[in-house]
Amino acid sequence: MSRKFLSRRTMLRGAAGGAMVSLALPPLEAMLGTHGAWADGTDDQPIFGVFFWANGLPWHAAHGADQAAAGHPDLWTPAQTGPGYTPTELLLPLAAHEVSLVTGLQPHTDIPSVPGGQGDGHMRGFMVALTSDRPRSEGFDHPSHTLTARRPSLDQYIAKHDEFYGNDVPRFRSLVMGVSEARFHDYGHWNAISYNGPDSLNQPVQDPAQLYNLLFDVPADTASLERRVSLLDTVMEDANDLRARLGAADRIRLDEHLAHMDEIQRRLELSVTACDDPGAPGSSEDLIVKTELMADLLARGLLCGLSRVFSFMLTSPATTHVFSNLGVPDGMHKTCHDGVWQRVRDITEYQMQAFARLLDIMQETVDPTGVSLLDRMLVMGTSEYGEGWIHGAAEHPMVFAGRACGAINPGVHERIDGGNISTAHVTMLRALGIDTPSYGFNGGETSEHLSGILA
Repeated sequence: MSRKFLSRRTMLRGAAGGAMVSLALPPLEAMLGTHGAWADGTDDQPIFGVFFWANGLPWHAAHGADQAAAGHPDLWTPAQTGPGYTPTELLLPLAAHEVSLVTGLQPHTDIPSVPGGQGDGHMRGFMVALTSDRPRSEGFDHPSHTLTARRPSLDQYIAKHDEFYGNDVPRFRSLVMGVSEARFHDYGHWNAISYNGPDSLNQPVQDPAQLYNLLFDVPADTASLERRVSLLDTVMEDANDLRARLGAADRIRLDEHLAHMDEIQRRLELSVTACDDPGAPGSSEDLIVKTELMADLLARGLLCGLSRVFSFMLTSPATTHVFSNLGVPDGMHKTCHDGVWQRVRDITEYQMQAFARLLDIMQETVDPTGVSLLDRMLVMGTSEYGEGWIHGAAEHPMVFAGRACGAINPGVHERIDGGNISTAHVTMLRALGIDTPSYGFNGGETSEHLSGILA
């Protein structure tokens, strides 16, 4: 029997509650050509993501004179530069994934004097890290912490760039997710990290059940848990028909995909109370457990080709999340300003553990050619400033996780004392194949990239 190739966009379809339901498929061998390449002539394409954690790093001497006087060690910066560095205490959770990083960075954008307060680390550091530009002066009000971006955040710049998707735009240009529900303010900048431009935020999906419905096309009138769990039943007839036309390896892969979705549904059922009632701001839910569930859903969506860009906000800017599981009685923002260094250190390590769990899941998710999602990914790990005690802008953390289809060298540490954050952005854009003569704005412009990290 002659082999028939499947499109990489093949979906399983069914009906639920009188509405059509679809379930995306992972890559199958039936989608490969005779020489192991994809039958539709495409190659594995890079994936870009942002992982954001709040309140920077524990403070130390490189952050400034006041921070130095506190006498705490630097638990982030490796002693060696170049490839093969020895991970420090706070980088150990990420060590298995050989992340690359650059240290010594800070914003280089100008700071207008009017209106006042535009140099606040919460605001300037965040905007430069996410948009390569300073906050917009128009409408900026420091006393009320009101601000907006001047341009799109990096995830949206990439998702809408002609050289990234070209004519092959997936169902979602980008996916925007969050984990902690705690907020410093219930308005504007404090709720999201993804910007389309001035006054246009992309609010994150934070309910795993909502993300499930979004990715797998569950109609609104079937969104209750009881109806949602029947999704696999609705597409099973189509799945059985497809199974009869697949080879042995693909039948196993299809069954594994359906079993994985069934397990996600089971976990959703266990967490339905938390999903329906996420709790008040300052909730102390276990962020790693929720990260795992959100990352599982994200991995399924990415593997099935539903998007190639995402942002993942573990904790929001100036988070008030209470890490009671670590014995911390107050929200993180207050803990930073109270100068409780050891607690900030413990929270930072925990946030790196959550980052590692996301990367674990991406590494474990592999297509028939043996390529993992993490092999294809470039994940920018960053925060809103260098440290949260005095909002120090120096030593802004910037991590490169993944290989970007071979464009990023693994396990490299570059250090540039007083370096421009925008050099990291230039490096990322070039790694993704986007022509970038320079990037950065309002004093942050640069044409330089990180030569040791960009392959």
